[in-house]
Amino acid sequence: MTASAPNSAAGRSLTVVIALSANLVIAIAKTIAALITGSASMVAESAHSWADFGNEIFLLIADRRSMRQRDDPHPLGYGREAYVWSMFAAFGIFTAGAVVSIWHGIQQLFAPEDATDFGIAYIVLAVAAVLEGVSFTQAFRQARAGGKRRGTSTGLYALTSSNATLRAVFAEDAAALIGLLVAFLGILLHQVTGLAAFDAAGSILVGILLAIVAIVLIDRNRRFLIGEVPDARLRNEVLAGLLDRPEIERVTYLHLEFVGPRKVFLVASVDIVGDETETHVAYALRRVEESLRDHEYIEEALLSLSTPDEPSLVVA
Repeated sequence: MTASAPNSAAGRSLTVVIALSANLVIAIAKTIAALITGSASMVAESAHSWADFGNEIFLLIADRRSMRQRDDPHPLGYGREAYVWSMFAAFGIFTAGAVVSIWHGIQQLFAPEDATDFGIAYIVLAVAAVLEGVSFTQAFRQARAGGKRRGTSTGLYALTSSNATLRAVFAEDAAALIGLLVAFLGILLHQVTGLAAFDAAGSILVGILLAIVAIVLIDRNRRFLIGEVPDARLRNEVLAGLLDRPEIERVTYLHLEFVGPRKVFLVASVDIVGDETETHVAYALRRVEESLRDHEYIEEALLSLSTPDEPSLVVA
């Protein structure tokens, strides 16, 4: 199970803090450049960065709240808080980023304003690219390490991982780098041709890009909130671990469900070795459950007895 687990809590927090710091500096710089140049693409990029900055705050809250220890009112822990706050962040990308960028681009398309000081815009975009690159590199390294452990690609791991904060930062920073390229081309074509429509189109395209990212993140968080099951590799790993226990003869039912980043809820039906009395079997089940709960990635484990006619599960 360890091989498929996402990165540590400390790594997730570091990723969010780096992204938060970078986006604050970038948002301020882009806002100043947008006011000086009057570029629609820079306005869109400014809205994008302020949205990202606000979203990183949501993600920091998500990371901290989801790490709280479970208690009696919440026997499955607080892990799903990560998906709730990440959902808020995704809606922020859509409203404060996508809608603002598209709306401003449309306004500029029909009522263009003169843009000046293109050099300032280029400098700000270059600095933003460096800072966004640093933030993205941190998220990329985490996703690549997780992908290697799971045996999958970096992008697929970031998309399907139970780590909501890593997914959000990875997607936002990737979109930011693409958005910077789109904004650069829009401003450059505006400067070369004198047509503000290119700048306005850049703003609209940035907005569409943000809308796509937001919709993907909203859908992924929705899936984990309603109950996402791990992949077959993790399921086989857990099944093998159960069958390796000396107390368990066979497993006839196994259900795993993510209840937070790196945390699963395990339900299984097992056949206990031997033919002990009901009391001894009950104690054996409880001992196995307690042992499973000590596992770093199992938030809760519930076991029941199999019936003789139920078919045994085998590791695929």
